Amino acid sequence: MGKHPLIGQTVPTLTLPNYDGEEFILTPGANGVPTAIFFYPKSGTYGCTKEACEFRDALADKPNFKDSKIEVVGISADSVEDQRKFVEKHKLTYPVLSDARGEARKAYNVGKGLLGITDARVTFFVDKTGTVRDVLDTTINFGAHSKFVAKWLETISAEERKAAAEQPAQTESTEAEAAAPGPAE
Repeated sequence: MGKHPLIGQTVPTLTLPNYDGEEFILTPGANGVPTAIFFYPKSGTYGCTKEACEFRDALADKPNFKDSKIEVVGISADSVEDQRKFVEKHKLTYPVLSDARGEARKAYNVGKGLLGITDARVTFFVDKTGTVRDVLDTTINFGAHSKFVAKWLETISAEERKAAAEQPAQTESTEAEAAAPGPAE
């Protein structure tokens, strides 16, 4: 598969029903943290359960995921009722949205996977500005998705550390220029 068309683009805002039946407005980057949006084929199946639980566990245990450093959202075509059962059974701690009409899949350009037999398993990593940084599309390798997000969180953290380290250097040079005497008259 080639480069996903949303990489480098601002993602669309969507309103979908959450597992509790309430409307959920998905606006990645709006709260100032990165967002992981994972589309999966079917709630309750083996691979989708493993993937959803890996995200749940990462939010609870992994430093890069903890402390609201990322918003995680799961989306599938399952009904709100099926999503509710899935969330309750596996104690998922993030929004799990119902895309029964396929609006989100269409907006995010997510197609079919596994030779067209099932919906694709695709994860979007969106930075805190709402821009898609990368997309992982692998229907069979359900375990790769939380690792993909963890690597991107490390990358974002390194970028922020580098920017913070450069900031004092820029401030010091600006102050030195301001204090320097002007041209001789």
